[in-house]
Amino acid sequence: MSSVAGKTVIITGSSRGVGADTAKILAGEGANVVINFRQKAPRANKVVKEITEAGGRAVAVQADITDPESRANLFQAATDEFGGLDVLVLNASGGMETDLGEDYALKLNRDAQNDALTDALELLPRGGRVVFVTSHQAHFINQVETMPEYDAVARSKRAGEDTLTARVPELAEKGVDLVVVSADMIEGTVTATLLNRARPGALDERREAAGKLYTVNEFAQEIAKMVTADVENGHVELVGGAEDFLAKAGK
Repeated sequence: MSSVAGKTVIITGSSRGVGADTAKILAGEGANVVINFRQKAPRANKVVKEITEAGGRAVAVQADITDPESRANLFQAATDEFGGLDVLVLNASGGMETDLGEDYALKLNRDAQNDALTDALELLPRGGRVVFVTSHQAHFINQVETMPEYDAVARSKRAGEDTLTARVPELAEKGVDLVVVSADMIEGTVTATLLNRARPGALDERREAAGKLYTVNEFAQEIAKMVTADVENGHVELVGGAEDFLAKAGK
């Protein structure tokens, strides 16, 4: 895919942070963007407003991707508003919430990602692309341990990545590419803030080990690049600070 101009992109969890910035970047390149939010409509509407005021095209759709009916509405909205779907960016993740049940991390970070891919394959054309957003803490969890507070989330996200990449042969048959984009902790994200609260100094430690941590906007730009990058199916793009993870993993 050489350009996103005129293409329709769904970005899960895009009412704030990395997802919102990715949406603005892609809309600025001419994509039709479906902003997905779970609860905070005003935040999502603000992103849409920014995009449309800048001359872009976007719509906000409430959907909990762990719920089949809700998820179906999200994909229906892409078809109703923009006539189809060309790119799915799986950005929504979580699991550090304490009030949603102990299996919530797996339900969201593995099962819902896989189900969203299944739903998307009904719409994605040949040449379509799926981008799965993850973290080095999750991507390398089988070789490099992370903070205890993040371990369950990291393992659930790695399970999600493994589940999706196992489907690359099926995707290839349909002419759809999967790209995994992994980054270190990102300055200013909810996860980084929660981790730093649970373990004061955690961000400083990562910043020192990595040399620098990417900002929300810098990571969003890398995700946006991977929407059209000429890479092979199943490619894993390691964004910044992976050297010490690779060294610890013995790669």
